[in-house]
Formats: sequence, structure tokens, C-alpha cells
Amino acid sequence: MGGLGSAQLSFSVALPWRHDPPRHSKLPLQIQCALTKQGQRFLTKLAANAGNPSVANKLISKFLSTSPKSTALTTLSYLLSPHTAHPHLSSLALPMYSKITEASWFEWNPKLVAALVALLDKQGEQSQSEALISETISKLGNKERELVQFHCQLVESHSKMSSKCGFDRACTYLHQLLQNSSSVYVKRRAFESMVGGLCAMDRPGEADELIEEMKVEGLKASVFEFRSVVYGYGRLGMFEKMLKVVDQMEKQGFGDDTICCNMVLSSYGAHNELAAMANWLRNMKDSSVPFSIRTYNSVLNSCPTIMAMLQEPKAVPCSVGELSGVLDGDEALVVKELVGSVVVDEAMVWDSAEAKLDLHGMHLGSAYLVMLEWFEAMGNRFKSAECVVPAEVVIVCGLGKHSSVRGESPVKDLVKEMMHQMGSPMRIDRKNVGCFIAKGRAVKDWLC
Repeated sequence: MGGLGSAQLSFSVALPWRHDPPRHSKLPLQIQCALTKQGQRFLTKLAANAGNPSVANKLISKFLSTSPKSTALTTLSYLLSPHTAHPHLSSLALPMYSKITEASWFEWNPKLVAALVALLDKQGEQSQSEALISETISKLGNKERELVQFHCQLVESHSKMSSKCGFDRACTYLHQLLQNSSSVYVKRRAFESMVGGLCAMDRPGEADELIEEMKVEGLKASVFEFRSVVYGYGRLGMFEKMLKVVDQMEKQGFGDDTICCNMVLSSYGAHNELAAMANWLRNMKDSSVPFSIRTYNSVLNSCPTIMAMLQEPKAVPCSVGELSGVLDGDEALVVKELVGSVVVDEAMVWDSAEAKLDLHGMHLGSAYLVMLEWFEAMGNRFKSAECVVPAEVVIVCGLGKHSSVRGESPVKDLVKEMMHQMGSPMRIDRKNVGCFIAKGRAVKDWLC
């Protein structure tokens, strides 16, 4: 196998399934590396001295000598990411990696090497990227499993960089590797990686052909491959082919899949197909496919009226009935299909100690609709003669740690505005500013 890898560096083999469909814009793959404050300060200094290689190298050496392993690796991963806020510093990733390999704590990591290879390839530094590949293949020798894992990482890294040439070279190697291997594990990992990568590169037709090739190799496609192709076609608006693959999944025993259904909804939403989205939600109900928070996120992110209202939530409708009254056509239909699902029940806790609604994981539109449903559900419970009034009522909205701007929570701002508009007794908890809290009796009096 080592010889095969070496040959890969000197020539390019035409992919047997290759064709070049027109390119379309695709949803970005969001990859975020959480920098430490130490890493942020280092990158700020590095940016100010990036034009001076001598100073930059000294800064890198000093940073690595004073940083723990986790900080050093996180900072390097940030530089290697295609979504780094410092793309002008990416050329320093290789010297930084070279310094890290000299550290006493360094352990060789194929994922890190693959990311560096993809970055160098994207920068046009092909000789350096090939040298790293050769070094890795030599290091791994004839260990098939390790070789396939490394090249799967290469496929993933090249796809994240949208680097067609590097991606095709990695796929070519994997295809050769699976054809020359008798290992089911090697074949499965290679197919899984190529299918996922091709879909990420907006080439789902080729991925679909690979699923057929898997049958020839005596392998059954997993739910991962099917989902990848479903979403690949869906992102491009190729809905007929998307639904054809969904039908294949059902025939293979992968039906009633909430994750796949959410991918279909997200695809319709990305192309403003709200009528198709409403129909798909109805089909999910008829087939007893449960909704999830992601179902709400996928649908409500695509509702233009709701999302426009929530940008300035000074006078948003404060009940499901009011909201339905301001929505028209297909947008009203999708909201109607969402309301009454198990999502609210799953997000809610109710006992004698507390009634709690947890909004974690919900995007702005989802948090808004779930709160409206929750108010309605609480009002109905409080009116029941058998209702046990909880001691406290809590809404958990978080601190904005996962928001686009860290520490700023649009959901928390929305909850605060709605509580004000509705005259609610709920206030920000002094002990946990990511929560709103009130006495259960006060909330009952307010709602009833």
C-alpha cells in the first residue's frame, strides 16, 4: 500500500465516476475553534508583525514555550480553519506546526496533518503538501486502517477548503485503496468519506453513483451515505432526485427518520419552498415521525415574516392566535403544522418544585413560537382543578455562549422584550442571568 500512496504523488488518475456539474452556492460548513484569551492576544501580536518573518518566528516560539498543549493546538487549528478570522496569518501555520512537533508533549495527529496539507494545497504550496503526504505514508507503512483514516481526513479537509484538485487526488487514492483491499472496514470508511465529501463539494450525483458501486463491492449503504446524498441534492434544489433517495432509504429500512426529514425541510427552506415544507410536515405527522428542535429551527428560519418581526421585537404577536392572524398563505400553513407537537412538552418540566422551559438549542424563531405555545399550555394547566401550582416558574435561555457574537443572546433579548410587552412577573434571575424566574402563584395570576 505504501507504493500506491507514493505513486499518488506523481500522477493524477481520472476518477471513474467524475463529471462536472455546474457549481451552485452551498450552505457554509461552520467550523469554529474557540480561541483562548492567550491565543487571541498571540494572534493580535502576530498580525501586527506578520510582515517580519524573524519577529513572527520569535513570537511563535515564545507563545509555544509559555502555552499549555491545549492552547497551542487550539490556536493552530484556528489558523488551519477555512473560517478563520485571520486568513492573512494562514501562511504561518506550517512554521507553527513545525515548532509544535519539537515540543516534548507533541503526539503525531493525522487529522492535524490532513488539515495542514489541505491548507498548503489551497495556497499553491503543492510541493510542501506532497512532502507531508509522503512523510505520512512512509510513517504508516502498510497499515491499511491508518492509511484509510488519514486519506479520509484528507478528503474531509480538502472539501472544507473547497479545493477540487486536492479533493480529487485524495478520492483517487481512496478509490484505489478500496479496490486493492479485502478489508470490509477499509472499503466502508473509504466509501463513507468519498460520499460525504462529494456531497459537501456539491457533487451528489457522483456520490449517488458510489452508493450503486457499493452494491457491486457487496456493501450495503448506511444511513450516513443516504442522508449525505439527500442533503446534497436538496441543497442544490434537485428535489426530485432528493425524494427518490428518500424512497430508497425507506425501502432499505431507514424510514421514519427525523434527521433525514429535517434535511428535506432545510432544503425546501433554503429555496423558499414553503408550500412543499408544509406538505412535508404533514407527511411527517401522518407517518408518526416526531418533530425535534431542529425541525422547528429548519422551518422557522425560512419564514420571512416571522424572522423580519424578530429583528426588532418591539411589538411581536404574543399568542399563537395573534401570530396566525398576521401570517399569510404558506407561512401560516407551516406554523399551523408545527403547533401542538411534542417539542414543547419535551422542552418543559412541570412538578411541585418548578415549571421550567429550556430554550437551549433553539434559534430565535423556534424560541419565539415555543414560548407562545408554552404560555398557552401553562394557562390551560393552571385552569385545571387538578393543577399543582409549582413553587417557581423558570425560562432558561442561556448566556449567548453559542451565539454568533459570544456573550450576546438574541433569545434572551427576545424573552426580555416579550416579558415586558406582556406584563409578565418573570424577571432575570440574579443568581443565574441566563434565566428568567418568578413565583408560580404570580405566574398563575398573570395567565389566568
